[in-house]
Amino acid sequence: MLGENVNLEKIATQTAGFAGADLANLVNEAALLAARNNRQAVLMADFNEAIERVVAGLEKRSRILTSLERQTVAYHEVGHALVGALMPGGGKVSKISIVPRGLGALGYTMQTPEEDRFLMLEDEVKGKIATLLGGRAAEKIVFDQVSTGASDDIQKATELADKAVTQYGMSKDLGPVAFAKNEGQFLNGTTSRRAVGGEVTAKIDSLVKQYIDRGYEIAQEILKFNRGLLESTTQTLLKQEVLEGEQLERILSLVKAPDELSQFLNK
Repeated sequence: MLGENVNLEKIATQTAGFAGADLANLVNEAALLAARNNRQAVLMADFNEAIERVVAGLEKRSRILTSLERQTVAYHEVGHALVGALMPGGGKVSKISIVPRGLGALGYTMQTPEEDRFLMLEDEVKGKIATLLGGRAAEKIVFDQVSTGASDDIQKATELADKAVTQYGMSKDLGPVAFAKNEGQFLNGTTSRRAVGGEVTAKIDSLVKQYIDRGYEIAQEILKFNRGLLESTTQTLLKQEVLEGEQLERILSLVKAPDELSQFLNK
């Protein structure tokens, strides 16, 4: 039974892109949460927690971080959010948390699609890469060094940059030529490079690095331009552990775009 405050439209928005199995898991999790609290109806709070469990895993409050680790995670996640707030596409930053979840997530920034999307435009690909590197950029700006916490972000950014060059034909230098092929796309969606000469391989690697370098550079420019907001938002996050809703919307509305952003997205 659903509680009166359950907003199905909001749930649909938050779960855009979920497969049927993900949705089934979500409903089961929400029902279990309601049952554990001896309630006959499933509330919106149950669905919200269930969505986070599906996306990020169970809370791990027993995972105690040092003061420096906690600060690093907080700046890292705020970096993602501030950069992501300026990027094109359907993803809206809806929550920042420094509550550890899952097997290895010490914090996370949740971006909620505002609609089902099946395509990404070129500027959205660039923006996604920059957003992924926003956490590392924040660490570098604040601490003048980076942590191992950005490893997953770097992996995802590199994979996306590689696809932009080798599959999506987004490189002006190489043009619309496929240098990678899908393998088992109905199972794992994995790809592999086609057999090409050493000169072309070196060019591909150089272009992938350009995507990464430019994304990292604009992420740093955005955060330097919004240095005060980076600091104030991080301090608030350290106190509250979670930022979401109207409070987060007000914060992200204050993010200002540096002049370099337009050139980055359109070049």
